[in-house]
Amino acid sequence: MAPVTAAGEEMHALVERLYPLCRSITGDGVRATLEIVGEYLPLRVHEVPTGTQVLDWTVPQEWNIRDAYVADSAGHRVVDFAASSLHVLGYSVPVSATMPLAELRAHLHTLPDHPSWVPYRTSYYRPEWGFCLSQETLDALPEGMYEVRIDSTLADGHLTYAEHVVPGQVSDEVIVSCHVCHPSLANDNLAGIAVATFLARALAQRTPYYTYRFLFAPGTIGAITWLARNAERVDRVKHGLVLACAGDRGELTYKQSRRGDAEIDRVMRHVLAASGRPHRVTEFTPYGYDERQFCSPGFDLGVGSLSRTPYAGYPEYHTSADDLDFVSPEAMADTLAVCREAFAVLDRNRRYVNLSPYGEPQLGRRGLYDSLGGRSDAKEAQMAMLWVLSLSDGEHALLDVAERAGLPFDTVAAAADALHGAGLVKA
Repeated sequence: MAPVTAAGEEMHALVERLYPLCRSITGDGVRATLEIVGEYLPLRVHEVPTGTQVLDWTVPQEWNIRDAYVADSAGHRVVDFAASSLHVLGYSVPVSATMPLAELRAHLHTLPDHPSWVPYRTSYYRPEWGFCLSQETLDALPEGMYEVRIDSTLADGHLTYAEHVVPGQVSDEVIVSCHVCHPSLANDNLAGIAVATFLARALAQRTPYYTYRFLFAPGTIGAITWLARNAERVDRVKHGLVLACAGDRGELTYKQSRRGDAEIDRVMRHVLAASGRPHRVTEFTPYGYDERQFCSPGFDLGVGSLSRTPYAGYPEYHTSADDLDFVSPEAMADTLAVCREAFAVLDRNRRYVNLSPYGEPQLGRRGLYDSLGGRSDAKEAQMAMLWVLSLSDGEHALLDVAERAGLPFDTVAAAADALHGAGLVKA
């Protein structure tokens, strides 16, 4: 895992700022989150009205909440939204009532197997209300009457998402997506937001080959909304990566696109293997994060997903134990480093044509052998030149060359640069 870096510490600080906010698929919590991210990146924020048809879905009513609690007969708040946004069932309709504990129990959600943790639960598309609390808290509640109050609104409004674009040398795009709809869950989803933010800043320090579009949107409905609103230009998206669960201490996991052989799949497999990092590569499944929207058969984009421990793969998933201590600066720095390495390969993975294909061109008189003098990897660099010349037929990309030759991609790319400079190949 990467050592603690300044970026790692800054990402953790961003997670800490975002952690208290109550986010959902719509509402002011999303806007407040994007406002903070906007301090790091210029964002274009989109507001899509309730009732808008987006593919097979409809933008729902907007949900906002100001306060919620369960109070005992003495007025003591035994469950309090002010203490944690997880304490309220997401999208709860407003409630103001007094009822016995026996009646209230039907609206209380706990985790008996982890009695000190609070679960994360939602009810986006059906009108319900409820509270989430620890089993320990529930067990300690005496029978009696309880005041129940949820000060929320469900009304016509908007779904909010944002984009940040890093211009490239070409208009073909790489999309990087993260979800902004979960409340106080540090790994799922705040670490992904932080890594995406700092990845965008890193890419902006150079002029990448591709144009990189960063999407900060609520899960599922946000990606569907973006696809519906951008259907006429989706063919520009050549590659993509969904970031989620990016900050825990588990090994990196790459979930391949639906295609399984998309260029991003090959790049991620290569980079992870070459890095020596412990990692896993898994097949695509139509369950998970927004890769399943981008990879739906009508779009079939080459979009994979990068996480550390995957969704639902750790006990703390969707619970209060996914807190600020569960994510680390080192893990987020490591995830960021892998993304940067992968996009560096993606940006340089182009096809070349040998301009002197009849026999081996004389490298010495072009100074190419001289340029290797004194290098510890001179033999490897020479072999890279020969392999690039051999496979520069307009069909093989540099990643093909690196994999067939068993050479590091950077060595192959440097060889292609040298040969291009000498006029022996063209892109």
